[in-house]
Amino acid sequence: MPPKIAIVHDYLNQMGGAERVVAVFHELFPEAPIFTTVVDRSVLIPELAGADIRPSWMQRLPGWKKHFKKYLLLYPQAIESLDLRGYELIISSSSAFAKGARKGKGALHVCYCYTPMRFAWDYENYMARETLSFVYRGILPAAIRRLRQWDFATRGRPDRYIAISSCVRDRIAKIYGREAEVIYPPVEVQRFFRSRPPENYYLVVSRLAAYKRLDLAVSAFSILGLPLKIIGSGPAGESLKKQAGPNIDFLGRIGDAELADYYGGCKALIFPGVEDFGLAPLEANAAGRPVIAFHGGGALDTIEPGVNGLFFREPSAESLIEAVRVLESGRLKFQAERIRQQARKYDKSVFKEKIRNYLAGLLGAERAQDRDPAQKSL
Repeated sequence: MPPKIAIVHDYLNQMGGAERVVAVFHELFPEAPIFTTVVDRSVLIPELAGADIRPSWMQRLPGWKKHFKKYLLLYPQAIESLDLRGYELIISSSSAFAKGARKGKGALHVCYCYTPMRFAWDYENYMARETLSFVYRGILPAAIRRLRQWDFATRGRPDRYIAISSCVRDRIAKIYGREAEVIYPPVEVQRFFRSRPPENYYLVVSRLAAYKRLDLAVSAFSILGLPLKIIGSGPAGESLKKQAGPNIDFLGRIGDAELADYYGGCKALIFPGVEDFGLAPLEANAAGRPVIAFHGGGALDTIEPGVNGLFFREPSAESLIEAVRVLESGRLKFQAERIRQQARKYDKSVFKEKIRNYLAGLLGAERAQDRDPAQKSL
């Protein structure tokens, strides 16, 4: 008899790569309810629209949609308040709070971890380029210290960790002292397949946040004068537009079909930040397009220089300009089909199979221990 499963996610008030992973967990386990702190149903991706989503008491807080960041210290309490009694398998999808969920007696808790809480453990780098009031900057460090203490104290609640990349696996080991299996997030490769020659533009697909280092791309292309299209929205949008030359177009948020068309038409995707994994490079690869990425983070797992992209080594506009000029020179002969083959290694079907096998192995081991009490002591 299959176990009773619950899925736990940090919050469902914005849609990004993590929420697409939750949607795939929902495909794998459609009967499993999704527990979370808050949900904004108006922004849910279609794959989650019909899911059984159960938010915490935070959903009733006044003005949470506008002020959800101001309730920062309440998220741990909200996650711990979720009633998960009766579920035999808890799958937490966590970059912040969900891994702190309390399981019922005898349950198995597996955390699919995007990163240990970034704003708690990498506060200086995370906040360096954020625009905050003087008062807020004065209050925030004390709150972050409390969150860091909670995050460390709850590191043992998951029985197993799965990391989304090698760099996240290493971070889990360093911060939590826990081992983690690496299973890369799913990419819907077929959705981004486009077979046509590239047009004369480069592409950025990203949330417009300061830590994404889109300022490097804007600076580099303002100097180069080459066409750059930027897809996405976020708090850094206005400052980036002020910095940009006339050759840079900001397209905002667009639909998936239109996004796939832009991937298919670009010369290359520009990926200037350090990401825990990074879905956009693989989406571009699925369209047969190479990636120019900063040499760090999850890109080290997915980019093979000369096969599906190339790196720039320094976090500077000058280093990025040099990499773009290498691609413009034509010295690297990228083959669209070979690039797509790289992307297929990360397809959603591969993710589903690896998750099924991993969980089946864990549950099999647990049941074997239940049958053999002597083995439990090993």
